[in-house]
Amino acid sequence: MAKKLFPDAKSALEGVLKNDMLIASGGFGLCGLPERLLDAVRDSGVTGLTFVSNNAGIDNEGIGKLLRTKQVKKMISSYVGENKEFERQYLSGELEVEFCPQGTLAERMRAGGAGIPGFYTKTGVGTLVAEGKEVRAFGGEDYILEHGIFADLSIIKAWKADESGNLVFRKTARNFNLPAATCGKICVAEVEEVVPVGRLDPDCIHLPGVYVQRMIVGAPYDKKIEFRTVRERGASL
Repeated sequence: MAKKLFPDAKSALEGVLKNDMLIASGGFGLCGLPERLLDAVRDSGVTGLTFVSNNAGIDNEGIGKLLRTKQVKKMISSYVGENKEFERQYLSGELEVEFCPQGTLAERMRAGGAGIPGFYTKTGVGTLVAEGKEVRAFGGEDYILEHGIFADLSIIKAWKADESGNLVFRKTARNFNLPAATCGKICVAEVEEVVPVGRLDPDCIHLPGVYVQRMIVGAPYDKKIEFRTVRERGASL
């Protein structure tokens, strides 16, 4: 078995990155982001990238860092709020955006990972989402054709891994990481901890190691908060 664990993000992505590639990235807001791998993609200087991700993080966090450096030409995503640079580039025509409903986006990645080139869904029928897409009737109701996503590279974040690449995600950090992992030709995962093979309960593994080609340990992490909301302290009793 080839060794999957690499010393750092730069070495894990060596020979993989190129201009104009399609990258599927896990994460939702600031939860479950492959922070170290995104930094390494930025530092590599590759350009013309298309990212498939629920959103682009926030300003200067997550994919937002690569927007700042103008390395992203297109986003395929569901949510663009909370990122002013994303908004600015889109409205100015600098960034191409393909909007995709969240459930559809997850299914497009899952379909790609399963080798399914397309599927029909009711989501988006009669809206801007359906423009330019094939429409077909089933049972007297219209459905639109969505295409599976086949990425050149998947970068994801997991909580724990064993040395063979079996992964466990922690709580909501599971989000888009799992479907993103399966749809790439190569999957590179960053994790918080690596344990020996056999240490993980097989019933608790979320993603089998067959999907993961390379790994790094990215810990320690700062637990970032997208919005911090506090209430005013009341008068002492």
